[in-house]
Amino acid sequence: MSNSEKINLLNLSLDGLKDFFAEIGEKPFRGIQVLKWIHQYGVDDFDEMTNVSKSLREKLKEIAIISGPEVVSQQLSDDGTVKWALKLESGQAIETVFIPEKNRGTLCVSSQIGCVVDCNFCSTGSQGFNRNLELSEIIGQVWHAMKYFGAAKLTGNRTISNVVFMGMGEPLLNFDPVVGAMNLLLDDNAYGLSKRRVTLSTSGIVPALDKLLDHTDVALALSLHAPNDTLRNQMVPINKKYPIKVLLNSVKKYLDRSAAARKVTVEYVMIEGLNDGENEARELVQILKDIPNKINLIPFNTFPGNSFKTSSQKSMKAFEQILQSSGMIVTTRRARGDDIDAACGQLAGKVNDRTNRMERKVKKAIKVTDIS
Repeated sequence: MSNSEKINLLNLSLDGLKDFFAEIGEKPFRGIQVLKWIHQYGVDDFDEMTNVSKSLREKLKEIAIISGPEVVSQQLSDDGTVKWALKLESGQAIETVFIPEKNRGTLCVSSQIGCVVDCNFCSTGSQGFNRNLELSEIIGQVWHAMKYFGAAKLTGNRTISNVVFMGMGEPLLNFDPVVGAMNLLLDDNAYGLSKRRVTLSTSGIVPALDKLLDHTDVALALSLHAPNDTLRNQMVPINKKYPIKVLLNSVKKYLDRSAAARKVTVEYVMIEGLNDGENEARELVQILKDIPNKINLIPFNTFPGNSFKTSSQKSMKAFEQILQSSGMIVTTRRARGDDIDAACGQLAGKVNDRTNRMERKVKKAIKVTDIS
């Protein structure tokens, strides 16, 4: 049997592994054993699974593989940020970023090849959209980074303490694989992260957000970027389908039910002369006044083919002060990894060159209306 015909165990959840072993005549607890070997120890060789019988290991070699995306490049920023380009079997590449900080290490993962949302200030959206990532391709990013730094079970150190779904793509438009990856991150038999250390960032796919808590419970970030529909329609086109009032009502319902998300992190990219004025700051205060939140102001990061400019320090400070004077918790994010194009909005990867703007519009319509 060729590798392409074998089952990739990295593409299975714990329940999926239990079902797999039951189907081949083995006890379901083998699923827990193998899950631990894969995700806690970074093992991709069945011979290393010492508590699995030799006969079962030989059987697994014949019918299964453990295979994640292939690393094709690695870049290290002056500030310690690491960016990997990971090649998929289809030939495209995605990008994953690790950001070290004093008390935590955050891994930013991708959920799609490209993005259908097409925000006009984001490099990923400008590259077009090809397809959703599979579970193995999403959790495979974490799996690779964990092996790179050393599995916590082996080193005693948890270098990756937080995982954020803020890379390429809109996570809620790839619902099942993203939920599967998040549940593996939370599973004590896999990565064992706290619910509050796994964050999903969305531009606002309301029907998917409304059903998310039926499947998993994680921290929530909202890519808002504008305080009114006129401006957000221009910056984040999905707003035309799910306007701000509808979106914020969905966010509030999520916060009311979630154990992980006490507040929503509001992401707001600061673009000179577009959304960084004092009027926009006051509007932002008004629309968020009834929603527990913390605001993350993000200096716009330039990329080729875009004419936007980063807000001045003076404008950002004035904007921040208006929010703070209204009692809001505000952080102005420091650009990380911008020297290797790993900062917010700069991830591009490699999207199929044949995917032009018209194809993206068609795919966007399909993906959005498919959510129910």
